[in-house]
Amino acid sequence: MLPGDVRTEHVPGDEVGGVSTGRQVGLESPIKAPVSARSLVVLPTYDERENLGPVVAAVRVRGYDVLVVDDASPDGTGELAERLASGDPGMEVLHRPGKLGLGSAYLAGFRRGLERGYELFVEMDADGSHLPEHLDAIVAAAWRCGGMAIGSRYVPGGSVEGWPARRRFLSWGANLYCRAVLGIPVRDATSGYRCYTRRALERIGLDRVRSQGYSFQIEMVHRCLRSGLPVVEVPIRFVDRVAGASKVSAGEIHRAVLTVLRLRLAAGAGKPVDRD
Repeated sequence: MLPGDVRTEHVPGDEVGGVSTGRQVGLESPIKAPVSARSLVVLPTYDERENLGPVVAAVRVRGYDVLVVDDASPDGTGELAERLASGDPGMEVLHRPGKLGLGSAYLAGFRRGLERGYELFVEMDADGSHLPEHLDAIVAAAWRCGGMAIGSRYVPGGSVEGWPARRRFLSWGANLYCRAVLGIPVRDATSGYRCYTRRALERIGLDRVRSQGYSFQIEMVHRCLRSGLPVVEVPIRFVDRVAGASKVSAGEIHRAVLTVLRLRLAAGAGKPVDRD
């Protein structure tokens, strides 16, 4: 068993946005402003022009700042993001020269957010599958626990809509594999809807993270737990992407399998978390 604590938590959305009473929950300083005002939602994009506008609008109306990390999308997503940001001081766009991977996009976004002084950092897909109505509960859970909160499809109250049976089985099997091989009690280690505290990112050490694809999600959970940080799972309703095609490839699945084995071998050899 890893040293971090894992639990499922039902967090009322109206607990977010209130003013902190000074409880630090492990952060560098108490959150004295509304939680949403100290939070950054990172949206990696590659050919998400059809979905980006509604997702950004739904996030911004809830008071969260947005950083779009675009990997030179050929469909003009980056240009659309710039237009959306042009009149919005709460939105920024980070352009990258090509498709460099989901994990590296989040790492780049987190580094930018740390430089800007944010306290809470949200991973969220720009394809519409991560419903904005769950955002407050996920952020509140991370704020309360001081580590990581995962929007979980596989805890009581969570669900998946729009996936064929094969995709459901693949996702369920991947999480079972993670629990069995890594010994982590997290039900949805592959979920891409989550929130980290500044404390969690600083303790994990972004320069130590090796995974650059979808296996990034697994590695971040594993590193969080091995660092002794709490992980909370918040039930969400996951809805298959609104438009466009899924970017999960056979290669990504293969890399995720190898990532889990790499993490397990490093842990079995007694290597510190920052050296695997």
